[in-house]
Amino acid sequence: MNSSVSITVKFFAVYQEVYGVPETVWSFPIGTSVAAVLERCLREHPQLEHLRSHTRFGINLEFVDPSVVLHDEDEVVLIPPVSGG
Repeated sequence: MNSSVSITVKFFAVYQEVYGVPETVWSFPIGTSVAAVLERCLREHPQLEHLRSHTRFGINLEFVDPSVVLHDEDEVVLIPPVSGG
């Protein structure tokens, strides 16, 4: 039995600028919430910390609460605040 889930993380706006790729695949332990994706980003790139309280989460094209648990093969999007018009 697998003890982790594999998810695709899609980067947009400033997240994509910092990572330099549009998406990546990460693994997390079973039972991990989507908030852990943001935590990993902030550990890897502390300069993104200012986005912590403004980032929204999407799983499989639906907005979700940070407490939603990840499932294998989920597609996760971190949605930073966007300005402009």
